[in-house]
Amino acid sequence: MDVISYINSKNRNDYQRDNFDNFLRKIKFEYSIPSIHITGTNGKGSVATFLKDIYFENHYTVGLFTSPDDFLEMIKIGDNCIDLAYVEKVVDEYKKLFEKYDLSSFEIQTFIAFKWFMDNKVDLAIIECGMGGELDATNIFTPVLSIITSISIEHSDFLGVSLSEIALHKSGIIKENVPVLIGELEGDALTVVVSKSKECNSRLVTVDHYHHLEVVDDGQTFDYRPYYGLKISSKAEYRVIAASLAIEATNILKDKFPVSESELKAGLSKSKLKCRFEHIGSNPLIILDGAHNPHGINQLRKEIDKLYSGKKIHVVFASFRDKNISLMLPEIGLIGDITLTTFNNGRARSEDEYFLYLEDYKYDNDFKSLIDRLIIENPEDVILVTGSLTFTYEVRKYLKEKGLVND
Repeated sequence: MDVISYINSKNRNDYQRDNFDNFLRKIKFEYSIPSIHITGTNGKGSVATFLKDIYFENHYTVGLFTSPDDFLEMIKIGDNCIDLAYVEKVVDEYKKLFEKYDLSSFEIQTFIAFKWFMDNKVDLAIIECGMGGELDATNIFTPVLSIITSISIEHSDFLGVSLSEIALHKSGIIKENVPVLIGELEGDALTVVVSKSKECNSRLVTVDHYHHLEVVDDGQTFDYRPYYGLKISSKAEYRVIAASLAIEATNILKDKFPVSESELKAGLSKSKLKCRFEHIGSNPLIILDGAHNPHGINQLRKEIDKLYSGKKIHVVFASFRDKNISLMLPEIGLIGDITLTTFNNGRARSEDEYFLYLEDYKYDNDFKSLIDRLIIENPEDVILVTGSLTFTYEVRKYLKEKGLVND
């Protein structure tokens, strides 16, 4: 078994950190890189990537640990992915202990990322939580800044069924005397985060409003204090929200990690993220968006309504079985016809697991032939692929094999 398959085989369906903590104590590992820690229901990957690109453009050696489709792409320094040989070396050295302490895939990935950043002495690292916060494998250090992007119902089997329970888990990344930046949280979620911040004597900063938003041919322009004429290469407004959080983070850290206005603007404009309202081709236009919970689907529906009102939309939807599709499908169904499908992943819903919805929506077991057919039959329309970030990455790989993606 190759090393990536070995790591991927270690998935566990639980939410605890005892095994990982015991492993770290055994090897006396302490993570000491200055890092920004990010959690949230939606937007954390976008904020993390914007921050990495801003600081990289400002000539910092900056690490990024986030959650794209490919393990090697999860871990970067600047624009360079972690080297497979390094992964093989670490797994070879620690495999017996991985087995002894029964580490999960994400715990192994986290350890490798943190060790790589330490070995390379990066100036700053941007760390995205896997799930929740309090018991997340990444939550083993004191950051220079904690960011909570948004809070809505997700992962209820592990994080709880109420906003306050979920907020309590996510606020676990708040540390004593470390500033906290939040998106526009509301109600019980905000109450919990405010309380935790006070308990930790942590300065709480809420993202400000952006202004003068304008959609242009290749993205959007906007203002966010103290900057004017900012630009990102995405037409999704939720990416402007993420960019605003990233800018506010640099404002908070300006004494420790100063950035120049010109290089901040350059970092924002160059920053790209796969499968977040990503546009591919034109006849037909294919949009890949990894929205995978009701809040994300609601944001996506608003973007489609705003930008493509009057266009015929064909939705290709696949989801993990733990996602609340009873709320997601009616929302996304407001913009176009839906065809349900599946993909090769142990967590993906199969046809049998869509049985409650098959009277209302079409089903096709082969997403590749479905995509091919939609492309041929609907050259003037829009094809929207959504429901799971992992699924949209799979579709993207297929479109790249077909020569429709150039990167």
